[in-house]
Amino acid sequence: MSRARDHGIVIGDLPTGPLNAITDVAGVRVGHTTLVSGSGPRDPGNGPVRTGVTVVIPRDEPWNRPLFAAPHRLNGNGELTGQHWVAESGQLTSYIGLTNTHSVGVVRDALIAHEKSVRGDEFFFSLPVVGETCDGILNDLNGFHVRPQHVEAAIADASGGPVQEGAVGGGTGMIAHGYKGGIGTSSRVAGDHTVGVLVQANHGARERLMIDGVPVGRLLPPPPTPTLMPGQPPEGTGSIIVLVATDAPLIPTQCARLAQRAALGIARTGGAGENGSGDIAFCFATGNDVVGDFAAAPGPDVAEIKMLANRLIDGLFYATVEATEEAIINAMFAGETMEGPDGLVVTALPREQAADLVKRHRDLAAG
Repeated sequence: MSRARDHGIVIGDLPTGPLNAITDVAGVRVGHTTLVSGSGPRDPGNGPVRTGVTVVIPRDEPWNRPLFAAPHRLNGNGELTGQHWVAESGQLTSYIGLTNTHSVGVVRDALIAHEKSVRGDEFFFSLPVVGETCDGILNDLNGFHVRPQHVEAAIADASGGPVQEGAVGGGTGMIAHGYKGGIGTSSRVAGDHTVGVLVQANHGARERLMIDGVPVGRLLPPPPTPTLMPGQPPEGTGSIIVLVATDAPLIPTQCARLAQRAALGIARTGGAGENGSGDIAFCFATGNDVVGDFAAAPGPDVAEIKMLANRLIDGLFYATVEATEEAIINAMFAGETMEGPDGLVVTALPREQAADLVKRHRDLAAG
C-alpha cells in the first residue's frame, strides 16, 4: 500500500499520530470487507462485482456509552442514515458503516442485528449511522452484492492498528478526481489532542485535482479515455464521506464546527461540492464518557461533562483540514488501476509523476 508520505509529499504543518490514521484516536477501530469478482460484460444482478463495506467502531458499545457528535452537509446528493437523531440529541450511539449507494439499507439492518447479538433480549431501538458513495461505474450496483455476513466480517476485522486504504471495503469501486479512489485516512496532533480522519472518496474532477497546492490534475497528461457506459455522469458527479474523530472533550456544537472544517480539506484537493455530489462530514469526540439515556442501566439524571475552551479549538480546526486533505490524497495514492464491466478501466494516479510535480513546484517556490 502506497501513501503520499512514501513519495515525499508532506501536507500541512502539524505532526501526525504514530499511524497517521483515524485509529490514532484511542479506542477507534476500522474493519473492511472487500468484494471483487467477475469480469467482462455488465450482467445486472451477477456482476462484475467491485464493492464492499467498511465499519468504523468509535468505542465499545456506543449504544451504552454514546459519544458527542454532529454531521455537516457540504452538498446533499447523498445519504447518511441516523444523522437527524445525532443532530437532535448530539450523540452517536452506533457503529458507523460505509458502503455503496444501494447497500445502505442492508448495512444499516446488519448493524442493528449485530447490536441485538450483543444486547440479547433487552428492549432497544437503534438508528445506525451509515454513509454511501456510488460505485456504479465499476460495480454492478443494482446486484445488491453486499450481504449481512459481509458487515459482520467487517466488524470482526476491525482493529485499532494500521488502516488499509485504497480499493478496500466501501471504497472498493470508487473513483476520485478521475483516478482510482476509495478509502483514505490521516491524523494530526494538535497540542494535547489527536484528530483522525477517514474518507470514502468518490468525488471530484481530474482537472481540479490539487496536491499540496499544486494543480497536479492540470499538469498530468490525461489518462487513457475509458470505455464509457451509457448515461455515465460527468466528472465531478460523485460523493465523499468524511469521518472526523478526536479525543478532545468536545460538546456537540464543537463537533459540528470540526465537521464543517472538513469541507475546507475537500476544497484544498479541488473538490467543490458539485450539484451531483453527496459531500457529507461527520465528527465524533471520545473525550467524554457518559452513560446513555437508553442504556440497560441509565446514567445519572445530571451528567458531568468536560468541554474544551473555544479559544483553544483553532488547533483542532487546522488538524481537521490537514488530515482531511491528506486522507483524500492517501486514498488516491493507495489506489490501483481497476477494470470494471465492459472493459472500462479506471487508472491509478501516476504516483511518481504526481510526486515529481509537487517536488518541482516546492523547489521553485524555495528559489
